[in-house]
Amino acid sequence: MSKNENIKVGISVGDINGVGIEIILKTFADKRMLEFCTPIIFASNKLISIHKKELDLETPIHGIAYPNQAIFGKLNLVNVWKEDVNVVFGKPSKMAGKYALLSLEAASNALINNEIDVLVTAPINKDNAQSPNFVFPGQTEYLAKKFGDDEPLMMLMTDEIKLGLITAHIPISKVSESITPELIKKKVAIFHNSLIQDFGISKPKIAILGLNPHCGDKGVIGNEDDDIVMPTILEIQQEGKFVQGPYSADSFFGSKLFTKFDGVLAMYHDQGLAPFKALSFGRGVNFSAGINKIRTSPDHGTAYEIAGKGIAEETSFKEALFAALQIYNTRTEYLALVDNRLE
Repeated sequence: MSKNENIKVGISVGDINGVGIEIILKTFADKRMLEFCTPIIFASNKLISIHKKELDLETPIHGIAYPNQAIFGKLNLVNVWKEDVNVVFGKPSKMAGKYALLSLEAASNALINNEIDVLVTAPINKDNAQSPNFVFPGQTEYLAKKFGDDEPLMMLMTDEIKLGLITAHIPISKVSESITPELIKKKVAIFHNSLIQDFGISKPKIAILGLNPHCGDKGVIGNEDDDIVMPTILEIQQEGKFVQGPYSADSFFGSKLFTKFDGVLAMYHDQGLAPFKALSFGRGVNFSAGINKIRTSPDHGTAYEIAGKGIAEETSFKEALFAALQIYNTRTEYLALVDNRLE
């Protein structure tokens, strides 16, 4: 038996017209995956049956009423709703957003109530999910607010790289004004702490990318790197943290300089995610650092263009599942050591 068998993994299905349910079913079609944890999907039997039929998948499902009824060795499913749902593969709709949110709410509530140990979320459409209960630019922000953490750090990772974002889901026009010494220090602190407690890196080495092209070229292309970023890095170094930068983003990844660090902080979304996905698309994991619960997700979106065709790859979802289990074990061990040290 696996040492992870008692780890209950809650799974939200994401957009019901996208590839979320397909990659979940394909993941657990391999019965060996059931040896690593006790998975619990939050959706409905009727919805899953539609996807299984259309995609010609035979993954067995064990229906339960409550998470505490989950059985190890089975793919468990909590019926969050009972009504019929119209699935139109590849088509965004408010109805699809409604049920994506119902699944996410049920799974995150179970995590808050300690009915599950970690959460793995399938991709949603951020537009059609908008509602009075979801006024956020992404699932990271929604979950952070729900769990009582106002400053999450969006982290993308593979075995080779861990990349965090100082600003995440904001317009590019707002990035420069958002980069302040306070924000940089806060994100570095979250990243540094996560690398220690969630990944077992005792003395993390962190690189910070510059905001402007060529880090501003000494003011020719902007002053933020000289006036804000560099002085802040020097202050953080005085605290004893190993932080270097700012590095010019255009050459940092191509030169493989990222391999010299345990983590990299990018200034804004596409500055970090464009090279990250070029290096590792389909293998990456999105991890919400800086919140008191563990949540991961695959590094791709709803993939409407291939939804319902049976060709979606489940690799990134599998990686998200394994990452959640590894982080859970590492964090549990770290917190136990800290408690013993305090005693």
